[in-house]
Amino acid sequence: MSHDIKVQPIEPSHLDGLLTMCQEHAAYEKADFRENGQVERWRSALFSEQPALYGWVATDAGELCGFMTVTIDFATWGAEPFAYMDCLYLREPYRGRGLGRTFLEQLGEFAAARGCGWAEWQTPPDNELGAGFYRRMGAGEKTKLRFHYNVEGQGVS
Repeated sequence: MSHDIKVQPIEPSHLDGLLTMCQEHAAYEKADFRENGQVERWRSALFSEQPALYGWVATDAGELCGFMTVTIDFATWGAEPFAYMDCLYLREPYRGRGLGRTFLEQLGEFAAARGCGWAEWQTPPDNELGAGFYRRMGAGEKTKLRFHYNVEGQGVS
């Protein structure tokens, strides 16, 4: 990892770059992406008094090269909070250089500081590079089907 690479909380000045990286992330996962005002909603979610979203970016000499976003969720069965890593994306030249480990360490620190006993996330089944990395980091898998239910007309997609 370059000595110029820095991981820090997302700042308002990163949001336009985050949009570009989300487009890249969607392409990497072979998913659809459409720009529909995310930057302003992120601004509200990340920087409100009670954030709905937490995030970090990696920069190399000031240029974005990766990001991670996390929410706090609540487990019904155990009646306790957990961290949910919604996204972790590194631009191709930065993969395999220790930056993913840095992000997962940040996830662990963040979760522990908020009383979360664990963190969860998902990755597409064909993301062999990512799945291998997560296994090497000590993460286990839970097999479930993921469903997506559109509730159009309520502002949710």
